[in-house]
Amino acid sequence: MSSTTHRPPRPPARLPFAGTLRLGRPSPIWFKPALSVVAAVAPPNLILLALGRLDLAMYTMAGSLCALYAHNRPYAARARALAWVVLGMTGGLAVALLTASLTSNAVVLVTVGGLLAAAQKTLCDATRVGPPGNIVLTFISSASLFVPQTLEQIPGHLALALAAGAWAWLIGMAPGLARPHGPERRATAQALSAVAAYAAAHPGHQAAAPAGAQDGHDARARADAAAAVHAAWQTLLWARDSEPRRALRRLLVRAEVALAAPADTDPERLRAWARRLRGTGTVPRPDDLVDDGELLGLDATLAVGEPPLWRRLGPLAPLAVRTALGCALAGYVSLALGIGRPYWALVTAASLYQANVTLTWSRGLQRVVGNLVGVLAFAALVPLAHLHQAALVLVCLALNFGAEALISRNYWLGSVCVTPMALLITEFARFQDAGELITERVVDTLVGALVGFAAAVAVTNRRAGDRLGQALTAAERAREDVARLLADPRPQPRPAPDALEPVRRSLAAALVHLRTTADAAAGEWWQRALPEERVMAVEQAGHRTLAATARRQGLLARTAARDTSTEAEATRP
Repeated sequence: MSSTTHRPPRPPARLPFAGTLRLGRPSPIWFKPALSVVAAVAPPNLILLALGRLDLAMYTMAGSLCALYAHNRPYAARARALAWVVLGMTGGLAVALLTASLTSNAVVLVTVGGLLAAAQKTLCDATRVGPPGNIVLTFISSASLFVPQTLEQIPGHLALALAAGAWAWLIGMAPGLARPHGPERRATAQALSAVAAYAAAHPGHQAAAPAGAQDGHDARARADAAAAVHAAWQTLLWARDSEPRRALRRLLVRAEVALAAPADTDPERLRAWARRLRGTGTVPRPDDLVDDGELLGLDATLAVGEPPLWRRLGPLAPLAVRTALGCALAGYVSLALGIGRPYWALVTAASLYQANVTLTWSRGLQRVVGNLVGVLAFAALVPLAHLHQAALVLVCLALNFGAEALISRNYWLGSVCVTPMALLITEFARFQDAGELITERVVDTLVGALVGFAAAVAVTNRRAGDRLGQALTAAERAREDVARLLADPRPQPRPAPDALEPVRRSLAAALVHLRTTADAAAGEWWQRALPEERVMAVEQAGHRTLAATARRQGLLARTAARDTSTEAEATRP
């Protein structure tokens, strides 16, 4: 009955302030994109410096910045992803240069920039390319729209971008020579650590906490751990089959068992496995899961790919409209104010758009704070950069490194380095008045943030509630499929692993998708009230079913027996 009752639209959620600027822990691999981008950018820029053609650096940087992508992917998948990023970057650059060569009408250029930004945002989200997402692509294409261009120059400029992109591809693939299974090991280690944190916080491992606080913390920690395990499975899905990969699969099965029954889990054991995976030694083999028979049915489950691209594009339509409208309007307002670089307002608007309005607000606040501090950093650095073009190149390289080193702690902190770097890049062709650059950047930042957020509020995403209903239905059906097999009255002790494992995996994935969809819908404005109680009930029932499945498969019994045996060995005189 509750599903058919009319509910009035929810009012806007409270906008976060304090937590938005709080610094988090750096990414475990922050140094990888930081070093990669320096290695990719430095040689082309230094060659152009030696040739006295630093004015061409924008085109080589289009290719070099592709080295920022796909650091979380196994190397076979990384090779494909980086190739597509280079082609996508070059394609956007080609459209921008062609448009710039055909017209100098600023309104037309801004309109094309807004459409390109929407296409880049939609494709990056649909393909889950990962950080830094669409913003680097949009920065290059938008800036290129306002560079004077002729048709005859375009092939040479695109060739520079492709050559630098090929170099960035080599930089991105080079670590695989020393550690070919590094991304898979890191993803599995992160999953084990997340499950260990959830198990350690479980009431079975610590003193009792207030019921309400404990329930809320337990649900969030469980959702985070489930998402980490699901992400690790996706990483293994991208990787080619090998013995190390099969060993990592055994560890992920062990993580899923711990997630299903945290009270019966030793968190220190999971953490020890995670520490070993972050090293360079062999992959640990859990003694209670050494038989490949435990993984029957897993290959068939992992072989099921993602939905086709066109189905993933559909739910992103409101986000695409927000991006196109917000970027174009920000550029128009900048033009009306007489700013000579409206693409800065356009790029600021493009950087805002996240999964919902609340997250978009948070990103906007981070962007404004980071840019305002960044222009102060530019004012401090510009005397050094103006000493010589070589100093300009070196300062930009340092800022490239700093941006990637800091951005994982909080977006605004990375923007403190990105802003002066973007301002200095405009001086590769010739030194400019620093005061004018600072003024225009501050104005464009404020215009882009205000207009971009207004577009996010104006373009409502009423589909978010519908997608949550679909995710709820999918999770309920997945749980029913598992429960049907568990209730099988046949005399065998448990369903065949190849029958139970696929439906168990589907249920785990459905619960992760449900939590992601619910979080996204909760941050949207002016939509009907969300079935929050139903979401909580479905999640709790689903995780209970996963725990029952682990018991039926006998995994918990073997794990408990193994842990008891280990304790006995440790206490034997």
